[in-house]
Amino acid sequence: MHYGQFDTESLMYITHRPELVFVRGEGGWLYDDKGKSYLDFIQGWAVNCLGHAPLEIREALVKQSSQLINPSPAFYNAPMIELAGLLTQHSVFDRVFFASTGAEANEGAIKLARKWGRVHKNGAYEIITFDHSFHGRTLATMSASGKVGWDTIYAPQVAGFPKATLNDIESVAALIGPNTVAVMLEPVQGEGGVIPVDTDFMAALRQLTHAHNVLLIVDEVQSGMGRTGKLFAYEHAGITPDIMTLGKGIGGGVPLAALLAREAVCCFEAGDQGGTYNGNPLMTAVGVAVTRRLCGPGFLGQVEARGHYLSARLQWLVARHGLVGERGVGLLRALVLDGDYGPQLVRAALELEPKGLLLNSPRPNLLRFMPALNVSEAEIDLMVEILHALLGRVRT
Repeated sequence: MHYGQFDTESLMYITHRPELVFVRGEGGWLYDDKGKSYLDFIQGWAVNCLGHAPLEIREALVKQSSQLINPSPAFYNAPMIELAGLLTQHSVFDRVFFASTGAEANEGAIKLARKWGRVHKNGAYEIITFDHSFHGRTLATMSASGKVGWDTIYAPQVAGFPKATLNDIESVAALIGPNTVAVMLEPVQGEGGVIPVDTDFMAALRQLTHAHNVLLIVDEVQSGMGRTGKLFAYEHAGITPDIMTLGKGIGGGVPLAALLAREAVCCFEAGDQGGTYNGNPLMTAVGVAVTRRLCGPGFLGQVEARGHYLSARLQWLVARHGLVGERGVGLLRALVLDGDYGPQLVRAALELEPKGLLLNSPRPNLLRFMPALNVSEAEIDLMVEILHALLGRVRT
């Protein structure tokens, strides 16, 4: 296809993309090659936690790229050490392994749990996961995911991932056996439709896993790094998981992810885990800048306040249009519609003139909102105004 000066024929098809090319971003806005602006409430699928092209990331990239980009993961580098220290300082974990994507971090969590099972639990290897969960697009993480239809796309699946029902502790207990090594879950199922885990369920799950000497893994690729109003979503339940994975927001837009674990779980030996770009100073320098901003005075409190404000404005839409409801935690929220017209709303918002709006519909009956964590109330109001008008058009 040709879009103005751009010829896209060399790109492999993996998804439908609209006929536009983005060339610039600033804060909550994206701009295409025709100069049209779009209010962005997707932000790279919760990746751009500080919006587009924030000063902190630009400065970190420029400074670090003039010093050292990648000395090899076989050596220490200063940003890698600094970021690992920040993450352990602000969490319950003791050790960090850096990766490039959330799927890679989750793959590492699966490996670590299985190695721990071999060393400490007579070869136990099964990891209980949940229906409608999403853990990535590698073969193992697709097998761990509970997304409908993923068990046949690249069959046969990787074995060892029985599925429980979210917020149903009895469904988990029924699956625990001698081969169970861990339970793995997202504190908020993002791709599954923004379904939060009940804090009581999370506490009960921690008690259950302790009782059976089973590890608890929290996949915070989407919910971590301030997205829910706390630095990490497991904090809402007041528990101590054994393993956590991070991605998306930790890099603020650059490819960075992390696997964190308590000391007692860390059993990798030399050669068990690695990766060419893991912990490279260019990406971890950005992670340092992002983490320092998120942990700065008042930042997470502002995220919490903006989350409440977004929730209230979505509830106004629910009442005004007779929709089913809204849900979520912090600035990861969903508007549940009264029909399967989410994709139509996404398309109509994109095509608006003179300014567009970027929305996401992971399920046909809902919209998901993942704005920058420093989104303003004015931007939330503008989004709600636009969506209010679109709902009036699309539903009639």
